Amino acid sequence: MRTFHAAAAPHLPSKRTVRGVMSQVLLALVPGIAVHAWLFGPGIFVQIVIASGFALAFEAALLRLRGRPLAPFLTDGSAVVAASLFALCIPPLAPWWIAAVAMFFAIVIAKHCFGGLGHNVFNPAMVGYVVVLISFPLQLTRWPLPRELSSGTPGLDATLQAILGGRVIAPDGIDALTGATPLDAIRTGLAEGRPLDTVLQSPVFGAVGGTGWEWLAAAFGIGGLYLLWRGIIRWQVPVATLGSVLVMALVAWVLNPETYPSAVLHCLSGGLVLGAFFIATDPVSGCASGRGRLVFGAGVGVLTLVIRYWGGYPDGVAFAVLLMNMAAPLVDRVTRPRVYGT
Repeated sequence: MRTFHAAAAPHLPSKRTVRGVMSQVLLALVPGIAVHAWLFGPGIFVQIVIASGFALAFEAALLRLRGRPLAPFLTDGSAVVAASLFALCIPPLAPWWIAAVAMFFAIVIAKHCFGGLGHNVFNPAMVGYVVVLISFPLQLTRWPLPRELSSGTPGLDATLQAILGGRVIAPDGIDALTGATPLDAIRTGLAEGRPLDTVLQSPVFGAVGGTGWEWLAAAFGIGGLYLLWRGIIRWQVPVATLGSVLVMALVAWVLNPETYPSAVLHCLSGGLVLGAFFIATDPVSGCASGRGRLVFGAGVGVLTLVIRYWGGYPDGVAFAVLLMNMAAPLVDRVTRPRVYGT
């Protein structure tokens, strides 16, 4: 009678754990979170805490409902990473119930309804974000002005009152705190029939990208390079995502510079860099093979630009990632490596 646990070869223990990977991802997000707080105030910290609290609560409830142990899954960091990525996608003064709705769909629907960690078809953070973006567009478009364009960022007390109580305190009213993002400004200006060079004269645009947003993209890029250096992510997805955007946007800009922004502006405005390094690289909802990851990343980049050019939303990273999540099994099947010896 066998009294010990037996498993199939290989028998070398893995040196990487889910908790270790998630800890590295959270560490890589620190530069972006710090720049975010410097640009827009401490709202990002409050949103991360609120979203993490709801994510862990829903995680515990579903684990209990499914008869799974709580401690291993509540401490692996996956719920906190999903909550942090979601918090970085929404305005820092968004009301608290936005995070509650989003984390319900992220953890309950996108994660546990598909079998839990490692079985989700779609990226949980992006499912939650897209649900609230479609359902509550007004709350998701109230981005505060960055530090360079405002008299100052709201303090912690004003931030808590805005998020928890719905009271936005500003010297000149709410318009003193909120304004159009660079991608919103481009879409609105072109829709009004103004030429692109006139639109780009707005203060929301800096030397190479959106004012303040270029620093945010650089911070996420530093975090992404750290993940590459540590071997947490592979190079194919971020290179293919950013490369496809650069090539496609460059061609469009050369053909019609009065309508299509430059490739650099696309990369340094919005959530493209965050998506390329931290969201599209999700190993569970993405592709497994090297060629598959290249196709997946290129698809995310192309779909992002298609949505930005002709879609109904100024940014398109979340929708692009979810669309490629659906295509990932087919891409893996088509790009499956040849079996050695055949």
